[in-house]
Amino acid sequence: MTQKKAIFITGGGSGIGRAIALYFAERGWFVGLGDVDAAGMKETERLIGNGFCYSHKFDVRERAAWDEALGAFATAAGGRIDVMVNNAGIPLGGVLADNTVGEIERCLDINLKGVLFGAQAVYPHLQKTAPGSCLLNTSSAAGIYGTAGSSVYSATKFGVRAITEALDGEWAEDGIKSRSLMPSFIDTPLLKHAPNAATNQAIETIVRDAGLEITPVLEVAQAAWDAVHGEKLHTTVGKTAKQLAFGSRWMPERLRRQMKNSRRPLVAR
Repeated sequence: MTQKKAIFITGGGSGIGRAIALYFAERGWFVGLGDVDAAGMKETERLIGNGFCYSHKFDVRERAAWDEALGAFATAAGGRIDVMVNNAGIPLGGVLADNTVGEIERCLDINLKGVLFGAQAVYPHLQKTAPGSCLLNTSSAAGIYGTAGSSVYSATKFGVRAITEALDGEWAEDGIKSRSLMPSFIDTPLLKHAPNAATNQAIETIVRDAGLEITPVLEVAQAAWDAVHGEKLHTTVGKTAKQLAFGSRWMPERLRRQMKNSRRPLVAR
């Protein structure tokens, strides 16, 4: 088994996934990318350079595709996977009454089922490199407190948080870490999207109009590195995420009143 550590990242063709890939590659890791966006992965590969990267196009909603992608990456990495980042995800905002069945099912399938399938598929690979191997799940500030205007998205990110906590206990005897990132509004292409099919207003516009901050994506990559190498179960990233975490723990009723009054927009990563 090669001594160069290996990390596989879904959603590696852009945004948070790309930032994490670059950060780990710069520190000598062999990087695997999984995405439905082949062109995006090719650009990430170009940015990494040095041949320290492997890409595999697949859909996280397809369980069998996970086994194929991880098996191929493990082979390319010399027989090891030290870290897997369940990062692929899509936004969905707007009041629940306006969300279509298709939008709800797609968000649940990618953001939640995809994470479960990924964890299940990577488990035997992480067993081989334990102790110290790690599953890192991208949750969200929306997984800290349910947000008006993003009930489906919040549900998926609460689910990712729950999966992380459950596996923290389930995999403890194997020496496998389970961690999550909880970013708030991060400067990624996702902010250019509309929150749902019923509106053409970009998430970024909604966020800026609400006076909320947008955090540089590099901060998420740095947080990912710290999460993989540290002992903290959940890592918040960005001012909004940190405020929600503080309020939900120490001032839950005040936070509840604030969220009712402000009707904040989609908390996106």
